[in-house]
Amino acid sequence: MPQIVLASASPRRAELLAQIGVDFTVSPAHIDETPRRLESPTDYVIRMAREKALAIYREGDGVVIGADTSVVLGDRILGKPPSVEAAAAMLDLLSGSVHQVLTAVAVVCRGDCRVRLVTTDVSFRQLAPPEVAAYVATGEPMDKAGGYGIQGLGGVFVDRLQGSYSAVVGLPLEQTAELLADAGCPVWRGWNNNNVSKIDNGETQ
Repeated sequence: MPQIVLASASPRRAELLAQIGVDFTVSPAHIDETPRRLESPTDYVIRMAREKALAIYREGDGVVIGADTSVVLGDRILGKPPSVEAAAAMLDLLSGSVHQVLTAVAVVCRGDCRVRLVTTDVSFRQLAPPEVAAYVATGEPMDKAGGYGIQGLGGVFVDRLQGSYSAVVGLPLEQTAELLADAGCPVWRGWNNNNVSKIDNGETQ
């Protein structure tokens, strides 16, 4: 099969990709992630995933995966908090409300870039100020869109989820597998090699 490259530095995306038995290398994309004026959250997330994949792809390189995740409340994109104060403010906004997590995954193969977008509704219970302060103090919110990690301590804030859990973590597995199959790299072909034993042993790439 062609070499597969993940154009992301996110350890969570790497863990998810390894979970489904994909053999890949990591080459993070460094692009300008500033939203354009009047750009909708949906268009922004799709553009980011596409640009990340294309930034790494070189003709004949095989297959490149790019992805982007944004937490959206109303029409407002909540990115990674720049400070502990911003993290606490984001969590206060999300407390007791329903927000959307938009995750786009792009796969480039032979110059053709295909993208899938997944929208997941996430409901937060009402958060008490002391637990928000305690959570922010752990440092977990600081590299997470929206200021929380559903796969970590922040999972206790979620009382309901409608959609894809893996997309909220950072990579929608069903859609990623579909795109890889379209690119000639069905994930099941790697299920009987060393990747499976790595997953069973709790190891990731």
